[in-house]
Amino acid sequence: MKAAIALNRVSKEFKGKRAVDDLTLDIAEGSVVALLGPNGAGKTTSVTMMLGLQKPTSGTVRLLSGDPGDRSIRARIGAMLQEVNVIDRLKVREIIDLFRSYYDKPMPLERLLKISGLDAEKEKMATSLSGGQKRRLDFALALAGDPSVLFLDEPTVGMDITSRLLFWDTVRALAGSGRTIILTTHYLDEADSIADRVVVINRGRLAADGTPEKIKSAAGGRILTFTAGASFPRELIDSLPGVTQASWSGRRVRLHSADTDRLLFELVGRQADMKDIEVHGGGLEEAFQHLVQDESAAAEEARGNSR
Repeated sequence: MKAAIALNRVSKEFKGKRAVDDLTLDIAEGSVVALLGPNGAGKTTSVTMMLGLQKPTSGTVRLLSGDPGDRSIRARIGAMLQEVNVIDRLKVREIIDLFRSYYDKPMPLERLLKISGLDAEKEKMATSLSGGQKRRLDFALALAGDPSVLFLDEPTVGMDITSRLLFWDTVRALAGSGRTIILTTHYLDEADSIADRVVVINRGRLAADGTPEKIKSAAGGRILTFTAGASFPRELIDSLPGVTQASWSGRRVRLHSADTDRLLFELVGRQADMKDIEVHGGGLEEAFQHLVQDESAAAEEARGNSR
C-alpha cells in the first residue's frame, strides 16, 4: 500500500543529545497507528517532524509524498495536540467557522459540531467550556479541513467516560472512511481497541512494530493468576520453569509465561496450595512495560560492556 508517512533514517539532536536516533518508519494510507513510548522516548519529537514543525538533523520525512512544510500538504492534515487553548470572546460555533475558513474544502459546520458532540454548546463562549469540552473543540478544529491524515496526541485527556466512548466511536468511523490516523496515548487499552498497528519507540529508536496481537504475544505471552493459600511458599515461584515476570498483590499471584499450560501443570504436580485460578492473555500495557524494561536493560548492559 502507498505510504502516507515515510521516515527514512531520521535523527534529531538537541544540544548534542539524540531525541530520535536513525528511525525508519512507513505508515500506510488508511491505517490507524498507535505510536507508543515512555516519556522522553522520542515519540513527540517524531510527530512534530511528521507535522513539519521541526526539521530532522539528518534523514528525510515525507508526508503524503511531499514535504510536511509545504502549504499544499498542510491543507490535507489535521492535528489535535496536547495543549488546550481557546480564543477569547468567541463562541464555539464562531471558532470552528474561523478554522473552516482557512481551508478550500472544509468539513461542514453541522458535521463538525455533531462529531465533536458540541452541538448543544455551539452558542457558548469557548472559554466557558469544561476541560473535556475544550478537548472536543480541539478535535473539531483538527477536522475542520476534512483531513486525509489526522494526528491525535493524548486526545482523551480530561474527557469523561461518555465523551471518551463517543470520541472513539467517531475515530473508528473516520478510520473506516479511509483516513490515516496516528495516535499517541498513555491509555493503552484505548490503543489496543482502536489501532490496527502499534509502533513502540524507546530511546529514540524503534523498539517494536506490529499488530496489537503480535506485540502482546511476542512481549508477554499469557498470564496465570491465582490466590495463594497459607501454606504456599513464596520461594516456590523462583523454581518454576518459564516464568518471565511475577508479582504479588496480597495473596493474589500473577505469573507471566509463554507456556501457562506447563506452568499450571507444574504447580498442580507440586500440590501447590492455591485457588481461584485464571489464565488469560496479557494486555497491551503489560507488553509495553515488558518491551521498555527489556530495551532499557539491554541498553544498560551495552553501556557496561563499553566501559
